[in-house]
Amino acid sequence: MESSNHQKKKGGAPAPPRFSLRRIGLFFLLLLSWGLLTGMGSKPPQIGGPAAAFTLNDLEGRPVSLADYKGKVVLLNFWATWCEPCKKEMPEIQAAYEKRKEEGFVVLAVNFGENPDPTASFVHHGRLTFPVLLDRRANVAERYGVINLPVTFFIDPEGIIRERIFGGTLTAAGIEETFEKLRKR
Repeated sequence: MESSNHQKKKGGAPAPPRFSLRRIGLFFLLLLSWGLLTGMGSKPPQIGGPAAAFTLNDLEGRPVSLADYKGKVVLLNFWATWCEPCKKEMPEIQAAYEKRKEEGFVVLAVNFGENPDPTASFVHHGRLTFPVLLDRRANVAERYGVINLPVTFFIDPEGIIRERIFGGTLTAAGIEETFEKLRKR
């Protein structure tokens, strides 16, 4: 006698397997669980929401954490040396930083996926004095949803993201205006 889990139709052909709603539901539950475990459900920080915590090394290898700057207005800029709009806005960021750093203005420039040598050379030639952090595997950029460069986030003293700016449109005057607005919150 032949053993089979399939029922036979009239005429001897096997009937297609029957899927219960329970099995289908279990399949979708497993699929959803896998997606959540692999980060499919994670979203980058949103305007009005808390900035994602991170620690990265600066060009000297020292760890720098966003949490170190709680209570200050932070301009978090994602950039790269090969990015023309990034290069264009760096002098503007530097000018605003020089003018406002004594008032609690912080710039954290996160280099996107590059080695330290070209980054350090760019920083030296550009005479940048704010902290430049290395995100060599772009993990922090990914957490912030960065796809194109440059992207800048303004974070208020409570650690809340208040603005996100795409493209190389920053000016020293615009940065200072945003700083003034956020420090008075």
